Amino acid sequence: QVQLVESGGALVQAGGFLRLSCAAPGGTFTWYSMGWFRQVQGTAREFVASISRRGDTTYYAGSLKGRFTISRDNAKNTVFLQMNSLKPEDTAVYYCAADWAGAVTSSRSAYEVWGQGTQVTVSS
Repeated sequence: QVQLVESGGALVQAGGFLRLSCAAPGGTFTWYSMGWFRQVQGTAREFVASISRRGDTTYYAGSLKGRFTISRDNAKNTVFLQMNSLKPEDTAVYYCAADWAGAVTSSRSAYEVWGQGTQVTVSS
């Protein structure tokens, strides 16, 4: 089973940008489609974006499309989330997740493996 390690979370001012990374050490990364979710304490984990095994299909939460971009580098076993024009409401813990079945989906239950999360805080 793949292991996932997120990084790149930070404190940033509104209007700024961040690039999150999710590394998956080992040789099975290309077997999985990948997703990013986020969660504010006390609320449900929210879908952000998903990407297919080869990176040729992506899917975004409607409210985030245009500001956030998901991508992957299979040679480096890493998936990225580029976040631009950040807003205070983007403040959350961001999680990456892996789906063995290869679905590009917003459904949390489809993802079998989760990282530990990385904190993103956007100040106004």
